[in-house]
Amino acid sequence: MGQSREAKFQIGQIVRHRHFSFRGVVFDVDPIFDNTEEWWLSIPEEVRPSKDQPFYHLLAENDESEYVAYVSEQNLLADRSDEPLRHPQLPDYFGERQGDIYVAHRRGLN
Repeated sequence: MGQSREAKFQIGQIVRHRHFSFRGVVFDVDPIFDNTEEWWLSIPEEVRPSKDQPFYHLLAENDESEYVAYVSEQNLLADRSDEPLRHPQLPDYFGERQGDIYVAHRRGLN
């Protein structure tokens, strides 16, 4: 595995998936892949991202539901829609929204 690099997105930032129609807010970042091999292998090989990049834990939502997602940096873009998120766990981690960033509560998130 290669060396990890600095994360492009920050805690509280609103992002959207590059290929699938969901968006969310970052609540944690792993400098490199840190999930199970089973999860990794469940991704079709032709779209499987490399492990040596930041992976983001998101409070995610699409038109039908809200959930927690784990997404590689290469598959995320900054979300500029200005639409609020409705995820029910949002108040557990964040307070007010300032632009495209939700302000994290002062307690430790990790």
